[in-house]
Amino acid sequence: MAKFLNTQGVSDALIKIIKDAKKRIVIISPYLQINDLIKEEIRYKVDTSRDIEVWLIYREDKLRQNDREWLDSMPSIKKGLSRKLHAKCYMNEKEAILTSMNLYEYSQSNNYEMGVLVSSSFLGNDNDAYKEIHEESLKLALMSGIIQGTTEKEAAPVLQAPEKGYCIRCKADLPVNPTQLDPYCRRCKAIWNRFKNEKYEENHCHTCGNEHTTTKAKPLCPACYRKYKDVLEFAVS
Repeated sequence: MAKFLNTQGVSDALIKIIKDAKKRIVIISPYLQINDLIKEEIRYKVDTSRDIEVWLIYREDKLRQNDREWLDSMPSIKKGLSRKLHAKCYMNEKEAILTSMNLYEYSQSNNYEMGVLVSSSFLGNDNDAYKEIHEESLKLALMSGIIQGTTEKEAAPVLQAPEKGYCIRCKADLPVNPTQLDPYCRRCKAIWNRFKNEKYEENHCHTCGNEHTTTKAKPLCPACYRKYKDVLEFAVS
């Protein structure tokens, strides 16, 4: 059966939804002012779960400077604007919260809020409610530009493969071939060819150039892998 949540219950359930997510975290809130605990939980989740997606759908693009900087530092978060959004919903692939509470620090600390937690793991009404919430979240993601087939003017463009890359050993500039990643410059490729060890650890990400342990088989850092995994082909995923 569905579970009623008070203000603290909504906050606690939201943290649990982030921690328990295996595939996707969906945050739907007209207004955003994200507290440090939620930021830390989301960052930890995406840093330790290579394939997890985070969808963030909101109405007002009036972010605090620190929130904007945090979002800019998290390229794996898919952001979409929905100008008519009034719903507040937080979910993963197993549970969903429908609530009066925006993802807004003032609301979490000062307002009296209510919410309902529903689950996909039970048969009957709970399961049906979760399916309908999931379908509605997909519709919002479609209209806000997070997934393809966008209809709203403010929808984000479809992600394209990067054109410029870097040698994962010496960080020399390279073009990126989306269908056949070759993450070495000519000089470093000649050295690598002596042993052809695809798991030999190198120094840089092929697409962003930042320092990170990579290999020929896995030439992208975790953040770039999550961002480009659908538009680049990998020898080993």
